Amino acid sequence: MKVGLEKLENHKGVVVRALLDSGATGLFMNMTFVQEKGFKMEKLKKPLSVRNVDGTVNAGGAIMHQVEYNMFFKGYVERARMDICNLGKTEIILGMPWLAAHNPEIDWEKGEVEITHCLPICGKRKQEGKKKEVKKVEKNKDKETFRRLVPKRFWKWEKVFGKKKSERMPV
Repeated sequence: MKVGLEKLENHKGVVVRALLDSGATGLFMNMTFVQEKGFKMEKLKKPLSVRNVDGTVNAGGAIMHQVEYNMFFKGYVERARMDICNLGKTEIILGMPWLAAHNPEIDWEKGEVEITHCLPICGKRKQEGKKKEVKKVEKNKDKETFRRLVPKRFWKWEKVFGKKKSERMPV
């Protein structure tokens, strides 16, 4: 699916194809893409080891940095972070934490993705009208509902669960 990513420091954006991957345990951005597009990297306090889907160690080594950005998709905007690693030809991966938080409707025949079941805890905001006003959603309003609907194995994701960044699960 195509999403827009906006750099926080200068508000310049880029459109990118995102891979939805229910097997990925986080949100990831390719190191080459980060460097080519000039995203500002933040160094992690503690490196995260990375394993590929086949169990092998990722050729790019441990995750040392992350990127914070605004992501736009069909009228929604959210601020999030992605871990930076070697993804080969893939630019970004939206893994299970994103899928669980947004619970998108996917029409596999048409190749269309719609965000219609998003819980307030995901932090999404709907853009409204031509003025691009932003409707804020209370983040902690449905925390209990979120915990009831999202499998516990995905509770290690960023601020949503109050865990340290180093406790996130790699790919």
